[in-house]
Amino acid sequence: MERIWIEELDKHDGQKVKVAGWVFNKRSGGKIKFLLLRDGSGVCQAILSKFDVDEETFEKHKDISLEASIVIEGIVKKEEKAAGGFEILIENLEVIGKSENYPIGKKEHGVEFLLDKRHLWLRSTKQRAIMKIRHEIIKASRDFLNNLGFINVDSPIFTPSACEGTTTLFEVDYFDEKAYLSQSGQLYNEASVMAHGRVYCFGPVFRAEKSKTRRHLTEFWQIEPEIAFIDFDQNMQLIEEMTLYILKKVIENRENELNILERDVEFLKNIKGPFPRISYTEAIEILKEKGHEIEWGGDFGAPDETVLTEMFKTPIFVHRFPAKIKAFYMKNDPENEELALGVDMLAPEGYGEIVGGGIREENLEILKKKLKEHNLPLESFQWFLDLREYGTVPHGGFGMGIERTVSWICGINHVREAIPFPRTIYRLIP
Repeated sequence: MERIWIEELDKHDGQKVKVAGWVFNKRSGGKIKFLLLRDGSGVCQAILSKFDVDEETFEKHKDISLEASIVIEGIVKKEEKAAGGFEILIENLEVIGKSENYPIGKKEHGVEFLLDKRHLWLRSTKQRAIMKIRHEIIKASRDFLNNLGFINVDSPIFTPSACEGTTTLFEVDYFDEKAYLSQSGQLYNEASVMAHGRVYCFGPVFRAEKSKTRRHLTEFWQIEPEIAFIDFDQNMQLIEEMTLYILKKVIENRENELNILERDVEFLKNIKGPFPRISYTEAIEILKEKGHEIEWGGDFGAPDETVLTEMFKTPIFVHRFPAKIKAFYMKNDPENEELALGVDMLAPEGYGEIVGGGIREENLEILKKKLKEHNLPLESFQWFLDLREYGTVPHGGFGMGIERTVSWICGINHVREAIPFPRTIYRLIP
């Protein structure tokens, strides 16, 4: 008999099936044992009755503890009160892997203990819900871009030079040379976009920031679209449309998981465009009015972003930052050379920046000047300068941080739960 997935039980009402998985919970009623079984696709109740199986099979329940893996065969029965609406009346049971003294029980555990046991913590109900929502966000991001004709052209992880700045690089030995772990796929996206017009890369990026906030990881994932012949307003519009599409798909396909996390789903459902657009200068004035000690030219901290986002019930765009605090490749605003055509999208409810983007400098001589101003060696960026030498065009794009997006949509407090195995300044295991 072929094994089926628990999510398929509704197609087999009254039939005998084989299901395999892990014991999520169990309780005993004397001559009847109740097992809650999960297999990744869903959870179902299975009933082991002394009246339906022989003594040897019934005694196997003694070897079944939390997270033991088992295979069962039995009859599917519709049961509205059971998890998933169906249960299985067991006729045969086999214990595949015992699980004695499973370390994560029903009691409360500290975060550090749970992170040490992250390889097991991932099995818990809320963590499984978060990972399913993460999957949905990634899938929706890709689908949105694919449906618009974008091509996925991934960028390398080993790079010969910095993208965002030299102070947050992880340096590694690369045979007889020094290399760095990528801070962003964007520079290579700019090469790819000249071949395909619309591209995106998706993968891990690395920042050696000694940040201890709930928004920072040293290794995180980004999806980064890049588009030729796009202007600043069009770029913001694309960010907005992609965000709304992701929300729509998560609500459509993962509302059950959002409910498991006790997320305010109605709040997410009510998010509509257009998102407010606030200039950096306007944002500084707002923050000063609210008593924040920030001057024009300074970058926002988490408390600043929180105050700005609490004013609205949707994400907001903050645009046209001071050029001096933005990366060398950012194009200056032609109407004010002190400003860069850069934009951050801040998520509501205090979750802060989840998208950063802007228009790139396409002029060769201006880009050379910017590299010198940032004390970056021209020879390391010769290939990047070539893109302005041979058929340069206006272009731009953005990067969406997956973990920050997951944290916001799930309503969780720390990005360490938004990635399967978090890497922070204090954590490299498991």
